[in-house]
Amino acid sequence: MTYGLAFEPFLPWPVLGAIAAVAVVLALALVASRTRGAAFRALALLVGLVALANPSLTREEREPLSSVVAVVVDKSASQNFGERTQQTDAARTALDARLKQIPGLEIRTIEADARDGETDGTRLFAALSAGLADVPPERVAGAIMITDGRVHDVPGEAAALGFSAPVHGLITGKAGERDRRVALEKAPRFGIVGQRQTLTFRVTDEGAPAGARVPVTVRRDGEVIASPVVATGRSAQVEVEIAHAGPNIVEVEVAPLEGELTPINNRAAVSIDGIRDKLRVLLVSGEPNVGERTWRNLLKSDANVDLVHFTILRPPEKQDGTPINELSLIAFPTRELFQTKIRDFDLIIFDRYSQQGVLPQVYFDNIVRYVRNGGALLVAAGTDFVEPGSLFNTPLEEILPAAPTGQTTEAPYVAGLTAPGKRHPVTRGLPGAESEPPKWSRFFRVIDADARSGVTVMQAPGERPVLQLDRVGQGRVALLLSDHFWLWARGYDGGGPYIDLLRRLSHWLMKEPDLEEERLKLSTAGRDLVVERQTMGDTVPTALITTPSGATRTLTLTQAEPGLWRATTPADELGLWRAVNGPLTALTNIGPLNPKEFAEVTSTKDWLSPITSATSGGLWRLADLNGAVPRVVQVSSGDRLAGEDWLGLRTRDVSVVKGIGLFPLFAGLSGLLLLLGVITAAWVREGR
Repeated sequence: MTYGLAFEPFLPWPVLGAIAAVAVVLALALVASRTRGAAFRALALLVGLVALANPSLTREEREPLSSVVAVVVDKSASQNFGERTQQTDAARTALDARLKQIPGLEIRTIEADARDGETDGTRLFAALSAGLADVPPERVAGAIMITDGRVHDVPGEAAALGFSAPVHGLITGKAGERDRRVALEKAPRFGIVGQRQTLTFRVTDEGAPAGARVPVTVRRDGEVIASPVVATGRSAQVEVEIAHAGPNIVEVEVAPLEGELTPINNRAAVSIDGIRDKLRVLLVSGEPNVGERTWRNLLKSDANVDLVHFTILRPPEKQDGTPINELSLIAFPTRELFQTKIRDFDLIIFDRYSQQGVLPQVYFDNIVRYVRNGGALLVAAGTDFVEPGSLFNTPLEEILPAAPTGQTTEAPYVAGLTAPGKRHPVTRGLPGAESEPPKWSRFFRVIDADARSGVTVMQAPGERPVLQLDRVGQGRVALLLSDHFWLWARGYDGGGPYIDLLRRLSHWLMKEPDLEEERLKLSTAGRDLVVERQTMGDTVPTALITTPSGATRTLTLTQAEPGLWRATTPADELGLWRAVNGPLTALTNIGPLNPKEFAEVTSTKDWLSPITSATSGGLWRLADLNGAVPRVVQVSSGDRLAGEDWLGLRTRDVSVVKGIGLFPLFAGLSGLLLLLGVITAAWVREGR
């Protein structure tokens, strides 16, 4: 309980000051004139002034507040290396026991975890600030950090802490630790498919001399593409060919260093997006027909497609006597297209084409070799497919997935998806396919054929194939057995998803990664890692996930829709994630190229030393203390807050007012009697 004196004047202080000045002048005048009773008159003026100031005696009831010490525990991934976890737990327990022996001290334990999938690096001071957000600065006695010393948000000056108290550090790990790491210095984010991009990286050894020659393995999508030998401490380069459109995951992995702390940072990865320069498509129409405009409009609408289109208007057997120099037609450059430049095309389309003497048989042999070596062929057949001049009666017969029976069926029907078609990426989820029969317009003709290879994804009644897909060698072949897809484009009877179907079909033929039947994909959605598996099978095995820190997780995938299985897991670490599902492997890199958490993992005092020195705190290696922690001492004054075997906390004398009492000295009868008494004394003195 404390006592005091408070004033609540009846007049403003400036007015009261003016009255006091006049009173002083009058008192001096009375004293100077030696008038009888002058002292009592001056005293009466003083009492009147004090009464106007309205003094009161105060009594305060105060409750002392505890001081607060923050114990910040580093729970980042780098704390799992070596014996750091055990050191941290032992130090935390011992320190907690010592702090509890100090009366009036509140302990706030703050766990700082960098593995939230968003924070790059260890941010102990951000966690400290959040943990003490509701504590007034004058209550903070100090902060003690248990960490490996690799803290990435150390403030530049002590004032940035927001409190005036020491910061101490208990460092896990050991002095002289060795570690090898690889870091990407320059990495392209995209590249043209088929071209090479240069990757610059550096291998660094901590605790070992630079200049050692070490082997490096470079992988693209899990496949080894280079094995250079580089010198540590120096930049090195490797050229990587962009193999396909979409993400190309490139890994750079270095051989481990003997006795190193961890091999986790011996690997770095980058995702390079492959961009096709131009997809070159050759479209050959055997004759003018209503469907060829559908193909042309679809391919021309894609800015990434470079279309070369020829329509046979005048076959060689047509002889009507018209002089050649009077024809406004150009000769079909067969040799240039099908021999010299055939490898320049990504896709060849024959639209209702039949043998008319335009292409010699040797050119069809070239097409077969082109497909087997990785090319793509699409045959959009009509009645020409059952005629003597059918493409099936050429060398293409050995790569076509269906053989014509020689018959056509002309009757209205709705083409439906087969069971494999509901799972295949080309036809899965087509708008309208969710109902039975599908909600799209009818066709009126189907070319009867027997499927020989590949998979039937669309069919007519009677299990007659309408769309047959196949893989031949390194290439792909598709066979459309109806020439009425143009009805969908015209909107007949409601139309159909011709754009989705034909675009997916052409891009599947040109090996678009997203349209692969068997594919494993990793992506992020918010704070989750999404694992997707495309398959033509009925079941999929569990997926094995490897986190950037090397921990593993097993995920059970559930079917999201036919042919697509999915699972999610928290993406709580930055770096390279790996998923294995059966024979497939997928990788994705979350966050920066070189996550700070694994960039430098050896323990150190150097990073915390500036802030501990600025706050008069101390730093100790737990390994040097033989499992103990420094003594905790309360310091009320002085600048020394740490010693060889002790750490100091500021003693805080902070309290909160619980109650207050006021007793006015000149209020009511007491003040009036005092003033009358002084005036009476002055009157009596003057009357003598």
